[in-house]
Amino acid sequence: MLSTLRAEEGGGAFAWKAPKVVASLYTRELGMLDSEREDYATNLAVYAANQVAASKAALASLDEAYRVIALALQLSPRNKRALVLSFQLSKGVLPEATSGNYSPQGLARLMLTRGQLLAKQGGEENKHLARYFIQLAAEMDPKNEDAVYASELQRLDHGALDWSSITQPPEPKPEVEPEVEPEVEPEP
Repeated sequence: MLSTLRAEEGGGAFAWKAPKVVASLYTRELGMLDSEREDYATNLAVYAANQVAASKAALASLDEAYRVIALALQLSPRNKRALVLSFQLSKGVLPEATSGNYSPQGLARLMLTRGQLLAKQGGEENKHLARYFIQLAAEMDPKNEDAVYASELQRLDHGALDWSSITQPPEPKPEVEPEVEPEVEPEP
């Protein structure tokens, strides 16, 4: 059963602007297989849906869902669960809580471990995603001291994490055709 979504704090319907991912920030250089990216995207979308459903679309849960869905779509731009959830929210539909592969605490532990492995693998994309995984792990389960500690070390060493690269990625630049100089006829 689907119901109209109302933001808890305001009592009125809210406006959901779906995260726009034209092309993933992450290329084949990312140290994750496509199937792994798809699995993480699905589990992140299930987590976001459950948080929104449990809070009856409280504004804080919608803000968190926006970041989580954007990350899921960066991992897998055509992920079914993330696209469906984003569409439902854009139509004002409260998602139903569903069972996922992991509890929030289990997903947080998994993301912490995977984030740490990505950081050790090195490479710009791996390190970039590692920071987001580790911070999300701490936010998902603030009782997980290892996740909180790793997240806080990142914050101290690198500053606060800027989600705009995930939630508002730059538009791909249109290919500009090279200018062709007009042919000049030689004078006789």
